[in-house]
Amino acid sequence: MKKSSIRKNYFFLHQVLFFFAVFAIYGQNDEAQIKSFYDNSLTQGQSYAWLAHLSNTIGGRLSGSENAKLAVEYTKQELEKLGFDVYLQPVLVPKWERGKPEEAFLRVNDKKITVNICALGGSIGTPEKGLEGEVIEVNGMNALEKLTPEDVKGRIVFLNEPMDPTQIHTFKAYGNCVNQRYSGALEAGKLGAKAVVVRSLNLRLDDFPHTGSMTYGDLAVENRIPSVAISTNDAEKLSKLLKEESSLSLYLKMSCKQFDDVLSHNVIAEIKGSEFPNEIILVGGHLDSWDLGDGAHDDGAGVVQSMDVLRLLKLTGIKPKRTIRAVLFMNEENGLRGGLKYAEEAKKKNERHIFALESDSGGFTPRGFSFDCNASYFNQVLQWKPLFEPYLIHYFKQEGSGADIGPLKSEHTVLAGLRPDSQRYFDYHHASSDTFDAVNKRELELGTATMTSMVYLFDKYGLQENSLKH
Repeated sequence: MKKSSIRKNYFFLHQVLFFFAVFAIYGQNDEAQIKSFYDNSLTQGQSYAWLAHLSNTIGGRLSGSENAKLAVEYTKQELEKLGFDVYLQPVLVPKWERGKPEEAFLRVNDKKITVNICALGGSIGTPEKGLEGEVIEVNGMNALEKLTPEDVKGRIVFLNEPMDPTQIHTFKAYGNCVNQRYSGALEAGKLGAKAVVVRSLNLRLDDFPHTGSMTYGDLAVENRIPSVAISTNDAEKLSKLLKEESSLSLYLKMSCKQFDDVLSHNVIAEIKGSEFPNEIILVGGHLDSWDLGDGAHDDGAGVVQSMDVLRLLKLTGIKPKRTIRAVLFMNEENGLRGGLKYAEEAKKKNERHIFALESDSGGFTPRGFSFDCNASYFNQVLQWKPLFEPYLIHYFKQEGSGADIGPLKSEHTVLAGLRPDSQRYFDYHHASSDTFDAVNKRELELGTATMTSMVYLFDKYGLQENSLKH
């Protein structure tokens, strides 16, 4: 027999033995229980109905807004109806308002061309009558760093670095250029710019500007400049015109304002553990959203999925060994105050979180999980992978987890993020297109069942320091 054939046979035998070893440890009961989660989520799921109310009745839930307050009240009431222990955790959050719809146009010679913009979250407004200036195009923050005040002073900086379409992992494409949105106004303001315009972080060409958080850092108030996003179609148009026209300026008008912090809340519901109540398993998403759409994908989906994890456990008769806690965080979008406050209180109470799972990547078809943990715990998780493969859940990687659960990171905690298919996520992210009709009911419910299954396994087996290696 050829060596290559021997290697193939050995590999096949190794995989078969590993598969049977897993089921010798975990048993077919887990396979049946996980099937029950999927069956019940797809036939009796509640997540889609909850999302309909959050999106269509309440709407966008920007931190500090009346809608955010309504969302806190609604989710608390719904969780109480299910019989869970529910309480509100106070947290001070930023309050920023967009004000009247933004206005913008290009002045090309004597012609006005309207363009689609939106203020970035936290931006100051323009003067009451707006502002107008010459535009300088810059291909991202690295290019901006090479400019001098003489290049920029009195001009509008147009940061036009697109997301990389060749990145299959779209969050990597986002991460590679999100700094232009977050820090663009800070760095351009240092150089004396009049305003900054940022290409929307979106992989497709459309007319929707995408908002998101930005910072002025420690920049003096007098040097702070308006910061806006421009749609990808209009970014392309502006770039083309800048190459063709010798006389071009951009007019902006926006009335956004920052107010003092206001009181809001994280919503927390839990099932107390029957054997190890001091070991906490957390599942969560963020209740706040941006104000342009209704926040259905970001992150209404994660909120209702987390709520439904608790409901599915109860529906299928699971009596958890460990305390299972759903946390609906406030203020992930423009401050992360909810996640930081939760971790602060957990530390004060000396709470032990063994596993925390966040859903904040949209309500699309689930593909798997990313895990932030040590090698031993990751090997434990890999033993469960065959249980998920019948549901086409195959992505198990050691990567990041989620922003709100990040502050809980410790040597003896596994942090995880649900990873749905992300190819369409940035079509909707932070834009007015992020609405309920963009969410598919079945895909949302598959995500709920996937999360419930992983929570169930961590509850049943806990953390094993010396997991089986393969």
